[in-house]
Amino acid sequence: MIHGNEIHKMANVLGLEEVHGGYTMLMFSARIASGLPLRSIERVHKIVAPRYREFSTLIITKQTLGRRRKKREPLSRTESERLARIARVWSMAKDVYKDEDLARAFLSRPHQMLQGRVPLEVATETEYGADAVVEILGRLKYGSAA
Repeated sequence: MIHGNEIHKMANVLGLEEVHGGYTMLMFSARIASGLPLRSIERVHKIVAPRYREFSTLIITKQTLGRRRKKREPLSRTESERLARIARVWSMAKDVYKDEDLARAFLSRPHQMLQGRVPLEVATETEYGADAVVEILGRLKYGSAA
């Protein structure tokens, strides 16, 4: 379950405008559903995975990104959900590690509990993938085997 403070952190990572009283879960959901601005990709890339050269391809194809830029269109709902999942796992990783470099290292290295796959990539595929990454982070945070 995502709580208000976590939504605030995710909104900040995504570069969303401040909302008086903060985002509720329903408001955040509506914002994602309406499509995030393209600038959110660059912001998340810079914060979460600055060394990941093809970061945007986790979210959107190069061709589609180019068309969206030309037309000044936002991300689709599906693309926005992918990017929000990255913001979610980043917020959790940062909370667990208390250090951005360590959080980045966790998200960018293959993990045994993900069948040797990279957490950042698993998290973008589906909500269940993001849940698997968050579960590992929860185990780390609360002292279980991970």
